[in-house]
Amino acid sequence: MGPVTILTVEKITPDNVAAACQLAVQPHQKKFVAPVAVSLAEAYTQPEIAWPRVIAADGEPVAFVMGCFNPEAELDFFRCGIWRLNVGACVQGRGYGRFAVEAVLDEAKRRGEKVATVLWLPGDDGPERFYLKLGFRPTGQTHHGEVVGRLEL
Repeated sequence: MGPVTILTVEKITPDNVAAACQLAVQPHQKKFVAPVAVSLAEAYTQPEIAWPRVIAADGEPVAFVMGCFNPEAELDFFRCGIWRLNVGACVQGRGYGRFAVEAVLDEAKRRGEKVATVLWLPGDDGPERFYLKLGFRPTGQTHHGEVVGRLEL
């Protein structure tokens, strides 16, 4: 058995922001998720609701996730959930995305939330199968062409 990889959830800091922005998904996945730098700009303008984090494997950034916690949101599917998920192209399939989603769900539970949501753009190379495997279920709603998925916590 090989060495155990230590996964951590880290706040965005001056020390890791550049590495976070370098995380890029596979080329065919780029139409499904904004670049990390765009997500961080959005987080910067909405710090009271955005929850951006880097996922590190043995101290090296491998994924970026941004949760959204806005209990006052007009649209129920923007009250608690996953806003963005980017897993580095060369490290996909190792459980880092699942770990990132679980980090957001753990934070949601810590905040007393009962439901989490995620939106995804339908498509063959999109994240739908990944989110369904984690237990999210389509609500029947769409928002700007994206499927709304929901998970009871």
